[in-house]
Amino acid sequence: MGRPTRRLQWRYTKNPIVPRDAIPTSNSIFNSAVVPHQGAFAGVFRCDDKARNMRIHSAKSADGLKWTIQPESIKFLPDNPKIEEIIAFEHAYDPRACWIEDRYYITWCNGYHGPTIGVGYTTDFEKFYQLENAYLPFNRNGVLFPRKINGKFAMFSRPSDNGHTPFGDIFYSESPDMTHWGCHRHVMASTSGWQSTKIGAGPIPIETKEGWLLFYHGVLTSCNGYVYSFGAALLDIDQPWKVLYRTFPYLMSPQTLYECVGDVPNVAFPGAALADADTGRIALYYGAADTVIGMAFCYVDEVIDFVKKNSKV
Repeated sequence: MGRPTRRLQWRYTKNPIVPRDAIPTSNSIFNSAVVPHQGAFAGVFRCDDKARNMRIHSAKSADGLKWTIQPESIKFLPDNPKIEEIIAFEHAYDPRACWIEDRYYITWCNGYHGPTIGVGYTTDFEKFYQLENAYLPFNRNGVLFPRKINGKFAMFSRPSDNGHTPFGDIFYSESPDMTHWGCHRHVMASTSGWQSTKIGAGPIPIETKEGWLLFYHGVLTSCNGYVYSFGAALLDIDQPWKVLYRTFPYLMSPQTLYECVGDVPNVAFPGAALADADTGRIALYYGAADTVIGMAFCYVDEVIDFVKKNSKV
């Protein structure tokens, strides 16, 4: 995990940390969520099977590097009888996870007459309960904040279409009860270069003294298709839809073999960011080429400094 000289962000030397065939049924494992759990780590991993069905599986790890993934996909239990009306499975992918108050909330791209944001929770990563979908179709990249903002649950999302969306801005929404979502606010749009086609929120935002630090992915359309890179933004602590600073250059782009070669070439998609409170070091988990999971590292203060110095809001 040693840091290269003068490198803002660096890859783990033993990437990928999760191969595409870590469970017998998987075609690929990528774009996954990781959280600290009971002195170790737990996660919800996207595992596309060999029929190319998109599913999410529970996973646990002692060190955050070597993972045991449950071979069976998560079967959500209805939180209340009304959920029985929507719980029929279509697909599930690109989960995020965070602890809020008394449980781990899970969001994912849920199939309900097209993609929308599914919401559920767990306390032990053994049993999972489903709540109402947050939005109408079509929507992707549902990312919760790790605490309430002005007394309300808060979430980023990216309204989309029913296919490989060639557009997309980040929006902010709030809820009094994790069921009814409203007060929608536009956060930021695609611009140019690496983030010219669309953007989407990545890991759970990190609270800092200078505001919310958000890693987000950006997409450009090249002659060879979409290219997914990621950067960062600093947002107002009380009104997170207000962008204070935003990176003009990317932080990381697909450059290694495992990021450039796979089921979907040229993808680096951040899904989880764990910040160490003592050292300020961040461990980033990201999907590589829609095939495997990689890990990269950086420091909170250095990323904030970079964002402020290289911002075009």
